[in-house]
This record gives sequence, structure tokens and C-alpha cells, in this order.
Amino acid sequence: MLIDWNILSGMGSDILARMQEAADACLDAEKVNVPCMISVCLCGDDYIRDINRQFRNMDSATDVLSFPTVSYPAGRTAGSCESLLRHEYDADSGACFIGDLFISTEHVASQAAEYGHSQMREAVYLLVHGICHLMGYDHIEPQDKERMRNMEEKILSSVDVRRDGEDGTDDEKLLSLAREAMTRSYSPYSSYPVGAALRCTDGRIYLGCNIENASFSLTNCAERTAVFKAVSEGARSFDTIAIAAKTKAWPCGACRQVLNEFAPEIRVLVTWDGHVEEKKLSELLPEGFGPRSMDQNTQE
Repeated sequence: MLIDWNILSGMGSDILARMQEAADACLDAEKVNVPCMISVCLCGDDYIRDINRQFRNMDSATDVLSFPTVSYPAGRTAGSCESLLRHEYDADSGACFIGDLFISTEHVASQAAEYGHSQMREAVYLLVHGICHLMGYDHIEPQDKERMRNMEEKILSSVDVRRDGEDGTDDEKLLSLAREAMTRSYSPYSSYPVGAALRCTDGRIYLGCNIENASFSLTNCAERTAVFKAVSEGARSFDTIAIAAKTKAWPCGACRQVLNEFAPEIRVLVTWDGHVEEKKLSELLPEGFGPRSMDQNTQE
């Protein structure tokens, strides 16, 4: 993602670098296959208040404003609208210009303090939120809001950033992601989709779904899909896994054993039909055999 910066209110180069990384991740998550460009103005509250007065008839400062150039059809976003994006192609930059963002650095500072996290995290979140709007997402209707929040979390987790404290608890976000993963299930034989969202201790989140096979024994559960994805990316430490299904579904024995390899005390959340229950893995797999057991055997 090309960014045309207009910095009226300063921000550290380390924050700008993370914002650029997050902008690139937006296109990856949305699966946009054409080069895109945005303009980003970092400004103070007075400046963004003037923009609000001029274009939105609002006499107040807000944290971020977005002005997309593309009018997306209802229910569609940038990833499925390549032809519309190409209409915004700019020969000078060699990219499709998808809109302008204004971000208040004063709001970045105040909201970071309010939520108890870093200004870098807040700045990255506001940029991702704004770019999601430029890509066609919105949060007016409840279903659209959930869709947009899921995309934001997907992008933020991909760059190791989460914005804690908004729109519910971390657990609720994880459960929502597990339900999203459930929709990607490949389960033509059982017709029983399962989704999982695995959170690392550093905040990264990996999603998984059950993937069935005509040779039934080769089927892989959602929990193991998430774990294998995480481990293949270098993650080894996990604190919570959320599992979504049509009925209450605790991990099977194989999944419990795989989880026990890396996180014997991991919290396990299951959700179905609006219900949520929680247990520790050690409750589901008492006296489990794992790496510590191997160490004990060696010592003996």
C-alpha cells in the first residue's frame, strides 16, 4: 500500500513504520490484487474539527475520518471489486487511489491513555479502521459492524497488534473469530462445521476450521488446524482457544493431546447457539502426557 503522508502533527518514525506495515496487511487480508494508494493526514483536533464542519456538518473533533473514492455495491468490498478499483488508477503513482484519511494525533494520545495501551497500538488501530472504511466496510448495522470488527481483528493480529478494551472483552472477540472460522469449514461428510481461534501469549491470533477428507481418517479438527498454523509461524506459547460449533463441542482426545504439548493450562472456551462455557485443558485432560513427562522419565 502506497501512503501519501501529510504530517501536520508529529508522530514517531517507529509508529509510522508500524502503520505502513498495517496498511500493507489490510490489502493482504482483503485479498486485493492491484496496487493501491491512500493519503493520510496526521493532524490535531482543531484541524480535524474543521474537516468535520466542512464536510459532515459536525462541530466536533473525532479520532479518524475517511473519505473513500470508490462507491462499492451493497454487501461488497474491495477484494471483490477489482474493476472499480482500477477506475481509480493514478498513472503518476502506478496505483489505484482509494481515498483520504485524517487521524487526530491528540485523540491517539488521549485514547491510548484511556484504554491503557501504547500510542503505537492506537495509531495502528485507527489507520486500520479508516482503511477498512476505504475498502467498503461499515459498522452502522449490527451484522456489518461484526463483519468490520472481524476484519480489523484479522489485520491487527497479523501485525501483532490488538486493541484491547473496545466493544467487549478479549474473550468475546476471540469467540467471534471462532464463529467466523466456523463458516470456512470444509465438512461435506459430517455437515458439522467447527471453528477455532487460538490466541498466543504475545497477542497473535490464529484461526482454524475442521477439514474433512473422503478418507475419513485424514480429517483434521479445527483446533489442530489452528495450532499447526501457529506453530508453523513460530508461535509456541498460547493462553486461550475458542471453539465454535452447532452444539457444545469440547476438543476431541487428539486435539487435547496436541494442545497439551504446548499449553497444558490453556483456557478452552466453547460456544454454541449463544452459549459459552470454559474449562482449563488440565480439567479436560487430567494427568496428561507431555514434554514434562518426557523430562521426568529421562531423570528417572
